[in-house]
Amino acid sequence: MAITYALMDPLMTIARPISAFIAAVTAGFAENLVHPPAPQFIMQPDLSCPVDSCCDGTDCTPEEHARHHRFWEKLNAGIRFALFDVWADLAVWFTAGLILAGIITALIPETTLAHYLSGGPWSLLIMLAVGVPIYICATASTPIAAALILKGVSPGAALVFLLAGPATNITALSTIIGILGKRATAIYLFTLSLCALLCGLLLDYIYTWLNLSAQATVGSAAEIIPYPLQLASALTLIFFSLKPLYRWFRGHFSARPES
Repeated sequence: MAITYALMDPLMTIARPISAFIAAVTAGFAENLVHPPAPQFIMQPDLSCPVDSCCDGTDCTPEEHARHHRFWEKLNAGIRFALFDVWADLAVWFTAGLILAGIITALIPETTLAHYLSGGPWSLLIMLAVGVPIYICATASTPIAAALILKGVSPGAALVFLLAGPATNITALSTIIGILGKRATAIYLFTLSLCALLCGLLLDYIYTWLNLSAQATVGSAAEIIPYPLQLASALTLIFFSLKPLYRWFRGHFSARPES
């Protein structure tokens, strides 16, 4: 949501999680209606200490474990997790999304995308056909969607891409088939695709009703931030991205010893 707000606009920031929630809940209800769940054992949650694994949550009560760490230790552990662990998982995909967004902005003529994807049911169907098979995560899809809107793609079509790309790619579907089965996967794919199309049409209508131009509002959140703070934030983001990117390149392109 933070990346969506920074790269797109407040309306898309609100529409994206609401649409995802509607699609997920609808898919779950549809699966339960077709195939009611059988009684299952209650899953045991992981209660181990997230700070330094001092307690597994079984040998000591939550009240006792609460005395093991001070507030600042918990805050420090949370900040380290956000800056290093979470961003390490996102940095490579976010960088790839920025690169693809730059390629789209530089090489694809605006009239080409605007002609086919400027709005209407066919635009959303085309974007759904593009988004379903490709492998892309939610973080990487955001700058790509912003670049598509700048090229004339309707916000509804961009929303379809944001919903379908991360949730219905071939890798995710193959995993879901292995876990839930073919019938549940078919229900999931159909329901999510239908909800994405309906939410995309509704979003285009809302933009038209409010007389808003998605192209004019993309990236407008940066205007309220002073340039020195923008520069400092960008340099900070690059700094925390260097190590994850280095590890990724080293893991994929370093010379492997011959067997």
